Amino acid sequence: MQAPLAPAPSPDNTAGLHFELRFDSLFNGGRGMTFPCDSAGRVFMDTLSERALSNYLYARAVVGREFSHPVVRPSDWH
Repeated sequence: MQAPLAPAPSPDNTAGLHFELRFDSLFNGGRGMTFPCDSAGRVFMDTLSERALSNYLYARAVVGREFSHPVVRPSDWH
């Protein structure tokens, strides 16, 4: 009998983990914007402050002009 395969990552296996969506600046190395998200990169906009929401919408609008395409990564945000 073969050992069972490890389950694919899903919201159920990532409980307790925190993620962020990061937009890196195309012009200023090390600079960028990050926003809390789930493991699939979904940002829950209704939980953001007014300023964070404004920044998030701006970052999305200028992908390719000011920011790189965003990446999802583990975060220490709680």
